[in-house]
Amino acid sequence: MVRRTHFWTAVVVLLALLSTGCLFRSHHVPRRVVLAAARSATLQQLIEYVNNQSVQIKTLSATVDIDTSVGGSKKGKVTDYKQIRGYILVRKPEMLRMIGLFPVVRNRAFDMVSDANGFKLSIPAKNKFIIGSPEVIHPSENPLENLRPQVIYDALLLRAVDPQTEIAVIEQSAEIVNDVKTKKIEESPTYVMDVLHQGEMGWYLSRKVIFSRTDLLPHRQLIYDASGNMVTEAKYEFYKEFNGIQFPTDIDIWRPKEEYSIGITVVKLTLNENLNNDQFALEQPPGAQLVRLDSNTNNNPKLTRGGDGEKK
Repeated sequence: MVRRTHFWTAVVVLLALLSTGCLFRSHHVPRRVVLAAARSATLQQLIEYVNNQSVQIKTLSATVDIDTSVGGSKKGKVTDYKQIRGYILVRKPEMLRMIGLFPVVRNRAFDMVSDANGFKLSIPAKNKFIIGSPEVIHPSENPLENLRPQVIYDALLLRAVDPQTEIAVIEQSAEIVNDVKTKKIEESPTYVMDVLHQGEMGWYLSRKVIFSRTDLLPHRQLIYDASGNMVTEAKYEFYKEFNGIQFPTDIDIWRPKEEYSIGITVVKLTLNENLNNDQFALEQPPGAQLVRLDSNTNNNPKLTRGGDGEKK
């Protein structure tokens, strides 16, 4: 009886303390504001959008402005390069040409082409002609030397979901943005389409395509390697209609491992015009030094130049 009396006495005291606020305090937190009414779609509708987009776009010809940055938390600094004007040509299945021009004088800063077998890069100012494989075999300490045209190709054009080797699933999520001016947390509902790919070592997450539920258009894509590492993040904004096809005019590509980013702003775009083989031909200029980027010899400081301008 005495123990029970002590128990109820303790309960009464605790309730009294709680009611006076002695054991707790409250504070305000920013309320989440939903930016817009969320539209609905099924997984099949999202798959159909990606697949239709892949089928509809066969070639791409664009005048663009290119912004490039190098660095991040690993290097402890970020270097922004001056914006340049450029041109991009794409022809499926895997051909891409990208030309960059120096500001003001508009001479060629670089000229790059690629296909399934590899890529070629001409840098006239350095009198170099670089060739390499589609994948980085020997990473360079210079992040931009690890750039491969396939990265840009994959970011520009969404790949179709292959029913033979891929499975797609859907999840509902939201993009959270902190508005500095209003001090509100803004929430934009999204659909995330996870695409699983069956590789040589089994199933793995190949990519995530994030659709905004305000317009049901892709606004981000995350691309993964077979080990589960996120290798590319692409963001898509400011969609416009070209030849009846919705296409983003602002594309940001981020490579977290190499720590470089490429921003592409579309100035002019033409879809599905005829592009011939000559428009993707790039030959080594006379006298230019040939550099085999993925060769072990390129890391040898005792390299000499042969009579044909090739490193040996």
